[in-house]
Amino acid sequence: MKIDGKSRICAVIGNPVEHSLSPALHNAAFEEKKLNLCYVAFRVEDLAAAMAGVKGLDLLGLSVTIPHKVAILPYLDEVEETARRIGSVNTVLNKEGRLIGYNSDGMGAVRALKEADISLAGKKITILGSGGAARAISFTLGKEVALKEMVLLGIEVEECRLLAQDLEKAVPFPVRWEPLNPETLSRHIPDSDGVVHCTPVGMSPHPDQSILDRELFRSVQFVFDIVYNPLKTTLLEEAESEGCRIVPGVEMFIHQAVFQFELWTGQAAPVDRMRRVVMEALS
Repeated sequence: MKIDGKSRICAVIGNPVEHSLSPALHNAAFEEKKLNLCYVAFRVEDLAAAMAGVKGLDLLGLSVTIPHKVAILPYLDEVEETARRIGSVNTVLNKEGRLIGYNSDGMGAVRALKEADISLAGKKITILGSGGAARAISFTLGKEVALKEMVLLGIEVEECRLLAQDLEKAVPFPVRWEPLNPETLSRHIPDSDGVVHCTPVGMSPHPDQSILDRELFRSVQFVFDIVYNPLKTTLLEEAESEGCRIVPGVEMFIHQAVFQFELWTGQAAPVDRMRRVVMEALS
């Protein structure tokens, strides 16, 4: 990759950022498309100073990670509608000096499901969890797909109630919520067309854990687990053994980066190259 006085910079900001796969992922994509762009990681504690620097140095775009996804909102000139409803931003585009915020997590999930050729229109979807990822996915699904019904099952009861309340104002289909427990799982999972798992259960270093009993999957068409370490969680292994189609969380991670690349460059992303980089890093 050639870096010169005409190179534009994209960056991930957060604290910590040393573990981020994004520099390897995006730089490989820039190289594949022969773009004069460079992606770096910045550990940011003083967000106000960092955002002044984005404009001052004319950075092209940002990925935003913990703990800045909400705190960044006052420093943006504009926030895209879905990101505003979600209440957090993980992607910024510097468009002629105006900083515009987006949330690519939900679109990454929607694109992962579409690439898996899973039809969502007219289906009942149950989302497990009510945190930031569940919020992003539920709002984006609500915008992009005409579902039959969405059910939210959350461990944090008040958080889940508020998410359902916000969704009801934004989507044209029924939204229901209940606490996540064995009774509500056994009632809602068997008559759901699809399940989207948005809790950390099953994530390394506890990959043997699963939030669901495998017997509940027998009438479910697909299971999508946003956890991507391990690449195939116990939840996905058991769902697959019961005949469900499965979508691994790594596909959401790849496709949210694809959305970012296309937003920043205006070009189609080299998805296969990006997937190879991620899979090599996680294998």
